[in-house]
Amino acid sequence: MKLKILVTAGDGIGPEVTNEAVAVLRETAALGGHDFTFMEKRIGGVAIVADGTPLPQDTIDAALASDAVLLGAVGGNEFNSLPPDKRPEGGLLAIRAALGGFANLRPCFSFKELTVNSPLRPEVIEGTDIMFVRELLGGAYFGKPREWNKVSGEAWNTMRYTRDEVARVARIAFQLAQKRRKKLTSVDKANVLEVSQLWRAAVTEVAQEFPDVALEHQYVDAMAMHIMNRPRDFDVVVTENLFGDILTDESGVITGSLGMLPSATIGGKVNLYEPVHGSAPDIAGKGLANPLGAILTGALILRHTAGLEAEAAAIESSVRKVLEQGFRTPDLARGNKEGLTVLSTTEIGAKVRETVKTLLVDA
Repeated sequence: MKLKILVTAGDGIGPEVTNEAVAVLRETAALGGHDFTFMEKRIGGVAIVADGTPLPQDTIDAALASDAVLLGAVGGNEFNSLPPDKRPEGGLLAIRAALGGFANLRPCFSFKELTVNSPLRPEVIEGTDIMFVRELLGGAYFGKPREWNKVSGEAWNTMRYTRDEVARVARIAFQLAQKRRKKLTSVDKANVLEVSQLWRAAVTEVAQEFPDVALEHQYVDAMAMHIMNRPRDFDVVVTENLFGDILTDESGVITGSLGMLPSATIGGKVNLYEPVHGSAPDIAGKGLANPLGAILTGALILRHTAGLEAEAAAIESSVRKVLEQGFRTPDLARGNKEGLTVLSTTEIGAKVRETVKTLLVDA
């Protein structure tokens, strides 16, 4: 199979973790006889410095000409004084809009070997397997009008959705639930917000198309608590943009580190893939970054764009095996380090590649 992947490594630790993800994808492609090509373009702070904009036109053009886009992370404190759309994060929102992906898939699963990293009790989180589906092109992040009026001392954002925008992301969530445990939780704030009342009505309407999936509704504040005290009760969770951003970051405590969480944005012209973590400029260039979330993001490329399920599963199994063998990056080696080997970003990436090779050759 041929696959053309655009790599936009971004800022901070972005280049370090994407390098390891690309290396694993190259190894996987070689073992499977697939033809993967990679092109690099700028986004975020590095693009602001080099091109004067967080998302150059040639990056957009290259993205639209690719089969998939792999993004590292964007952001840097030196850009905080810029207007929101001129900051590195503005480039992230802009590429999402340009590609048109509206459903952000964020799997959250527990790793038995990492329960010691979580503030939650092992018996609470073991066996957790949640697929968050976050609507990505609407809500307060994109709604207008939006403004900070420094003269009057006021600021405002608009949370806005249409019924069709809610329905299309709900259908993807229901379809995923059909392939999993056939349970969907929709999260809103319908007791306060009119836009959430629309959300709940639209999801309930779409549910009629999927009678085999059990639907429940939760308020976002209650859901924030439930994720912490009974995460195993949830299968697929669908919610709007802002709520989804917060809840999925919160779920990082289940895995033990945000560095373990991958994501995929689907539904548009080209799928966009990125680990959930940020650019972490304080550890950039020190070999301390955890690339496993980026590597697991590469597995999502194989699953959702290439349709290579066996190869995707091999990468995911390899990450688990590396953890089972006691290898960790610094963020995963808190507390008692007895029996653990702490590795750098490149070292743990090499361990994953070795394990992928073993799994695919043996298969």
